[in-house]
Amino acid sequence: MRAIVYHRYGPPEVLHLEEVEKPAPADDEVLVRVRTASANPLDWHFMRGEPRVMRLMTGFTKPRLPRLGVDAAGVVEAVGRNVTGFTPGDEVFGAFRGAFAEYACTRARALWKKPANVTFEQAASATVAGLTALQALRGNGRLRAGGEVLINGASGGVGTFAVQIAHCLGAEVTGVCSTRNVELVRSLGAHHVVDYTREDFTRRGERYDVVVDCVWSRSVAESRRLLAPSGRYVIVGAVPDRIGRAMLAGFASAGKVSMMLAKGSPPDRATLADLMRDGKVTPVIDRTYALAQVPEAIRYLEEGHARGKVVIEVAADG
Repeated sequence: MRAIVYHRYGPPEVLHLEEVEKPAPADDEVLVRVRTASANPLDWHFMRGEPRVMRLMTGFTKPRLPRLGVDAAGVVEAVGRNVTGFTPGDEVFGAFRGAFAEYACTRARALWKKPANVTFEQAASATVAGLTALQALRGNGRLRAGGEVLINGASGGVGTFAVQIAHCLGAEVTGVCSTRNVELVRSLGAHHVVDYTREDFTRRGERYDVVVDCVWSRSVAESRRLLAPSGRYVIVGAVPDRIGRAMLAGFASAGKVSMMLAKGSPPDRATLADLMRDGKVTPVIDRTYALAQVPEAIRYLEEGHARGKVVIEVAADG
């Protein structure tokens, strides 16, 4: 089968499309024929081996697992002998290891059945970004109906999910984005949109119950000015040169500042699937690339200007 592989850390040029052995599912795993995958910042962190602390898990000098990609949707090809709830032919989405490939394995608990009215492209876009947004708002942010939330980076992969989910939770939503994305963010359900090229959103005098920062474009001190007395500031992802400062800020603020990555929660995945099935959340797709174009897709994602998600088409037929 064809798959994207990398044998050393570095820029997108280290990624290559190669013929590799088709994986076989372990007893608690499901083998999926990948229809569509999506790119995430997590992918280029793995690709570059940054922040360096990641290499404790991924390999110090080179990647232990030379396959890239974590987000995909497809059709169940085979199941391990201990797997229940999935059978060959089921349409599924979830988190994988080596998702940029024609076939990929994952544990059954990392999968969910794709709603029939959700496309493979939309489903492949949902797991990492959608779960991150949901958990940032409901978990770390403790957002409740009637609360006020600001989302910095509202037009990106996580941001477009966060705006929609916050709206569904009954919050007053303010999105921060550039001029070209103002109408997009408003169309997703934001009640207020701040164009950061024209206005400093940290100096507007407004206070929020939750601030979800998807791009970390301002310092923790600046962003904390936005918080109501009991507000919470949630940093999404990991900017290597700021992790230490964020951890110190979190310790000093008694939990008001936190940095998070998505967790593979089956209940949260079910919530996300229901929101998409009911039409309350629709993944926003910016660009679509072929499997062989994954290096280009990652390069585009690293530029930081994607509107919504970047999708990888792996197989066009059913």
